[in-house]
Amino acid sequence: MDRESALADLIGPTVEAMGYELVRVVVAGRDRPTLQIMAERKDRKGMTLGDCEGLSRALSAKLDVEDPIKAQYVLEVSSPGIDRPLTRAVDFDRFKGHVAKIETKAPLDGRRRFSGTLRGRDGEIVALETKEGPARVPLSEIARAKLVLTDELIAATRAEEAAAALADQPS
Repeated sequence: MDRESALADLIGPTVEAMGYELVRVVVAGRDRPTLQIMAERKDRKGMTLGDCEGLSRALSAKLDVEDPIKAQYVLEVSSPGIDRPLTRAVDFDRFKGHVAKIETKAPLDGRRRFSGTLRGRDGEIVALETKEGPARVPLSEIARAKLVLTDELIAATRAEEAAAALADQPS
């Protein structure tokens, strides 16, 4: 198990218990590494500064007790943003119809970079409609994937947040 996966396993239950979903855990840097944690609200409302601060305090306490990183490090808690990384299998279904960029670990049909409209998943295969035609990328071969900022993505994000806010209103 790699370092990020072990950290995700360690902090995941705290993130979930607080009403968030863990999107990504990255440790970057050598001398004084940064532990970057991306999370989003389960209710699909936008992350606020208060959400990030509360999550940061809770995770800082958890990490101080468990001490998984022996060196001094910087803890950074953030939302994934609109043009977010796609890190979980469900992300490729949730953002079906939106434009994404995918980079593979090794070349597939002579290429490592794919850009196009997500068509969802067929089991462990991500379907993508590119300018060159349909592409099928195994989840296990994806090194990086992220949404591309488009007007459609912005509108969909606003609509999702508005629907979440309405769901909270008393009837």
